[in-house]
Amino acid sequence: MRVVVSYDISDNKRRSKIAKIMEGYGYRVQYSVFECELDRKKLAELMQRLRPLVNKKAEESIRIYPLSAESEKKLKVIGLDLARELQSVFII
Repeated sequence: MRVVVSYDISDNKRRSKIAKIMEGYGYRVQYSVFECELDRKKLAELMQRLRPLVNKKAEESIRIYPLSAESEKKLKVIGLDLARELQSVFII
């Protein structure tokens, strides 16, 4: 399943850790937003890794939005769509 993950983390060190983790699961589409293609197991693993990095008292959050196949078809991008460009690159 494709998901969009966005995060609002106030601490630079934890925000950098989250970005590093996210780079192993998907493509950065904006500074604090990633698109990922994950099965249920990988999604659970990702959530387990991210959960300890969120400080609820500081009103921080990580949001994960599932995208249906239908909503993916309707996706509109104005400007650079790096995630789609990277998916079409083949390394030999």
